[in-house]
Amino acid sequence: MKFSEEKLNKVKEIVARYPEGKHKSALIPLLHMAQDENGGWLSTEAMDYVAELLQLLPIEVYEVATFYSMYNLKPVGKYIFEVCRTGPCMVNGSDDIIEYIKSKLGINEGETTADGLFTLKPAECLGACGYAPMMQLGSTYREHLTKEKVDAIIEECRRNAAINN
Repeated sequence: MKFSEEKLNKVKEIVARYPEGKHKSALIPLLHMAQDENGGWLSTEAMDYVAELLQLLPIEVYEVATFYSMYNLKPVGKYIFEVCRTGPCMVNGSDDIIEYIKSKLGINEGETTADGLFTLKPAECLGACGYAPMMQLGSTYREHLTKEKVDAIIEECRRNAAINN
């Protein structure tokens, strides 16, 4: 993996935001860039490249990438259903929603559908307890989930994928 000249200039801009000697602070935004460039996931090669850019040990990058759920360490679908499964969501039926999605899409947690469209990724608290059960889909939250709402979301994603292909 190698960033384009334009992306390398962006790397320099990001690193320059932080005080001298604090370049490690640029790790999170650079991991996002690498994930975007690598089809939505971080391969070992991508993480090693980020380590090289920031002059860090690879393990320092792996520690961050494996800690945060916003990073994907294997290929994912075009649409990632990140269903909250902590207390308030669970009390309001997130376990049932997760089971329904698994059944509907024929995948388990952490898996991607054969067509590459959907990945199911349980999430720890997404900070929207009042809207439980809920999930994050890209940059939006989908709230008060029911089986019918999940069906509509799946169809919406399929329509969008067909339009954008």
